[in-house]
Amino acid sequence: MVVSVCEASVCERREGGAGPGFRTPAIMRRPLLWAGLFLLSACMCVLAKIRDPYDILGVKRKADTQDIKKAYKKLAKEWHPDKNPSPEAEPKFIEINQAYELLMDPERRRLYDSTGQTEEQPNFRKQHDYSSYRRFDPFDDIFSTFGGSFRFNFKHGDGTNIYKKQSITYKSYQNSIIPLSKKQPYLILFYSDWCIACAHIEPIWRRLDEELAPINFGMATVHAGREIELAKKIGVKTVPYLVMLLDGHPYHYTDASLSMVSSLDFIRSKFPHKLVQRITEENLESFLNGWMDNRVRVLIFGRLDIIRLRYLTVGWEFRERAVIGYVQMDRGDTDTIRARYSVSNKVDTLLVFHEDMHTPVASVAMTDLPYPTMKDIIEGNKFLVLPRLSSQSVFDALCPVESVRSRRRLCVVLVTQDDPAHDPSRAALREYATGDQARERDRVRYTYLFREKQVEFMNALTAGSGSPVETNHHIVILWRKDQNHLKYEWLEEGWQVEPDKHNSSREALKAAVQRLLHSNQAMPFETVVQELFDEHAQGIVWRIINKLVSVQDYLRDNVSQDDLLPAVSILVTVLFIIAGGYVMSYLVKLEEERVGSSESTFIDQNGKVTPQPQLRVHELRGETYNGLVRMLKPGCRTIVMLCDSESKAKLMPKFHKACWPYRKNKTLMFAFLNIERASAMEWYKRILVLGLPEPRDLNINPKNTLGTVIALNGHRKYYCLFHAKHPETVFGFTPNPGAPETEGLRRRPVRSGISGDFMGFSDNESESDSDLEVGDKRKDSVASDRPLLNYYSNILFEEQLLEGLSNWLDRLFEGSTLRYHINYWPDWPGK
Repeated sequence: MVVSVCEASVCERREGGAGPGFRTPAIMRRPLLWAGLFLLSACMCVLAKIRDPYDILGVKRKADTQDIKKAYKKLAKEWHPDKNPSPEAEPKFIEINQAYELLMDPERRRLYDSTGQTEEQPNFRKQHDYSSYRRFDPFDDIFSTFGGSFRFNFKHGDGTNIYKKQSITYKSYQNSIIPLSKKQPYLILFYSDWCIACAHIEPIWRRLDEELAPINFGMATVHAGREIELAKKIGVKTVPYLVMLLDGHPYHYTDASLSMVSSLDFIRSKFPHKLVQRITEENLESFLNGWMDNRVRVLIFGRLDIIRLRYLTVGWEFRERAVIGYVQMDRGDTDTIRARYSVSNKVDTLLVFHEDMHTPVASVAMTDLPYPTMKDIIEGNKFLVLPRLSSQSVFDALCPVESVRSRRRLCVVLVTQDDPAHDPSRAALREYATGDQARERDRVRYTYLFREKQVEFMNALTAGSGSPVETNHHIVILWRKDQNHLKYEWLEEGWQVEPDKHNSSREALKAAVQRLLHSNQAMPFETVVQELFDEHAQGIVWRIINKLVSVQDYLRDNVSQDDLLPAVSILVTVLFIIAGGYVMSYLVKLEEERVGSSESTFIDQNGKVTPQPQLRVHELRGETYNGLVRMLKPGCRTIVMLCDSESKAKLMPKFHKACWPYRKNKTLMFAFLNIERASAMEWYKRILVLGLPEPRDLNINPKNTLGTVIALNGHRKYYCLFHAKHPETVFGFTPNPGAPETEGLRRRPVRSGISGDFMGFSDNESESDSDLEVGDKRKDSVASDRPLLNYYSNILFEEQLLEGLSNWLDRLFEGSTLRYHINYWPDWPGK
């Protein structure tokens, strides 16, 4: 390669015809450089040929993050170099991780989907970090002149700066740090360039890293100047700034100065109060017998008065599966505990208990219990002998997915209820699981569930025709083919605990398990299940309390004295508004109670007593006609409702309620007209005829007039009508301001199917072809005893006839209702 380049250069110089002044460029005189460029180009071409990450993980291009995670976990478990001895395992595992990282980053995945580019390709646009190159810095000479070794190390990353080594971005925080903080506490330090205080606390941060990293603390730093969005999200205002992250919630360090003692005290105070409980002789039995919460019990014996941080971190990591208790050995009230379990007071000891409080299932004793040892012991014994399927995570751990029938893993589930009466069934299966069947523990797990809490899961299992009618005390054997599909079969005899039947149940269960493990026989039933209900999830009350505590912590950490007065002012304003609304609602309630307490009673013709508010409502008849209509003073009106004896009990309370706000108006009088009286119906017919453009004979159905309200102005001789089918009510008509009031009905718009209905009759002349759309329905309604059908063919019941009366009264007093003028008030019939 080098020879060919040299020869080409010589030929070019000889055959180019150049004169004595020709000089070959310097780059052409360096054959090694040419060779390096060719090699670099070839390497870039190789790097550009990266396999399809979707093909590597075996997922579709439209796969969501959950599908990608599931595929990654499955492949990582299969190709992990520690578990796969194949020489191809390590490169395959690296390839899987690279594909997973690319697809889990939204920007990288979007770029790959659109252009096919990855970060490994040479044309990928990214910001390069040139901080590792040494550049001239005049401050180096200044500090070296004074003989000091101090340097702003985060200006020039020389490989020893811990801030740059642990630095994270906003994406890393969202995608990695927050999920990891559910099991691993994190310390995050915000720093910036040219921060003297950051340089001063760097040794302290190094010591914290050395002390906390071995006990499962995550350590990370954030450049506040570059990750402005992350700093704003957490509430960082100055640097350096220390934050502790637990389960995605940041806790702020508020002391003025940072030291080892203050930082460790801060860390210790942010763990939950009872994460590690102190155990004495008084609470030992209640602690060990609390395994019904589906968690194992762990006792740690130590000599120190304080609970070490490593015990808190191991308790935080396994808080969903284990409860940690701490026994201080030099106390007098713990001597019997040490003697009971033969624990030496010279070494620290860890004991793991399952259902049996007398015998631990695992133990370890060392002078100084390291975190990895405690983690391995608890991890290997984190499930009870007979655990409960109480959440989807427990189900996934106990009954993992295995698609191959020859390697299928079985889950034996006992169906019970959360009732002490079912304890014997669970105890019998627990005893069976601890016996000779323990050797099958790698492929068979014995569990139980509460039927009343896992309703959807049980509904899926009982959907088959062969399921038992009563599932209590029955055993179902499951095989999960994938995440949601499973095959299963029921134990025919159930799980009997009676002495004469228990042996047969044990033999039947043993035979079924052995048959399914050592043969390829298919299981009879298959179903699709949803995620299990999380029985340990916090209720709404606890979530609200935790939210309030979080808000309190945030306000305490972020609200300074300067911000306190505006915050208090806003809070007082909000409280004042809430209190004002409460007082107003209370006054309204008092008014309603006062109105209810001042009720009178109405007795209908059937003797039914109906309470009614006190409102002077007269009956319009011959004796009261002159006083209520003819002799009204100027400006006074009478509001009259039409009803009969049957509908009065229902309509009168609604009429009272609508008219109640106007009870103190001295210009108003209220009355009702009983249309069952012949004279009343004749008077109503007369005033309708007087209001029509031309006199005509009217055939009125009294049932269609129920709920009609007439506002009578005796002095000015006009009336206004309200009915649920009145055009004003249906279409919101308002009179034309330019039209004279004397025109009455002459200018009123007419819509098909409703002309005259609100008056209680049908105008024969208006029943044209345009009315045939609802004409038949209207005739049916007239012939029946039911109220009239409205414009949209919906039935109007008596309870609905006065629903719009309040709005109509408002428009009446505004003067926006139609007025039907008459020349005189007719005499009352029969007088």
